[in-house]
Amino acid sequence: MPWLRCFKQLEFLIVGQALRLPNFVAAPLRRGVSAATERRGYSGRDRALESHARELLRQLGADKLAREIRVEWNARLKTCAGRADYRKKLISLNPLLKDHGDEINPTLRHELAHLLAQWRAGRRRIAPHGAEWRQACCDLGIADEARCHNLPFASKSFPPRYVYRCPNCEQKFPRVRRIRRAIACLACCRKHNGGDFDPRFRLKLCSEGL
Repeated sequence: MPWLRCFKQLEFLIVGQALRLPNFVAAPLRRGVSAATERRGYSGRDRALESHARELLRQLGADKLAREIRVEWNARLKTCAGRADYRKKLISLNPLLKDHGDEINPTLRHELAHLLAQWRAGRRRIAPHGAEWRQACCDLGIADEARCHNLPFASKSFPPRYVYRCPNCEQKFPRVRRIRRAIACLACCRKHNGGDFDPRFRLKLCSEGL
């Protein structure tokens, strides 16, 4: 059914401190962000980086994406160096990158590659760090880019409280938070339904409170 295509399929990857492409909704900075950080320009929208990103996209023929893209510094990011939200055409960068100045441009291009790869793919779903992303990295001049950063950001881990299971392949997916939307096993959807959402493979909660 056409409306089922609107549902999100997730491919859960254990990637540590990954730079990944989630359904991230940009949120305002939390209260308590230091005034010094704000004065240094590491808070809110960054017009200079935005212009740089647009120029990179225009050089690759992605004019429409270039017109829509925004770049911001987001103090809510703690362990991730950056995030990309394709729906909002938004790149969010961690203000801690200010202590690693030579990492700002590679991180911007890493996240830009996520948006460029999805823009090229259109409505087709692609793996966050798959072949399309790697090609975008090559086109953006970071051919050897790793999927995860190794910057010394303080990390905080939480044990999974919920475990979901695919009723078809029985793969288990531990999650820290409860899943609030219809989520199907991406591997099974790809194998049996061309990558489109299939309710037969909708994840089922099998345990909680671990």
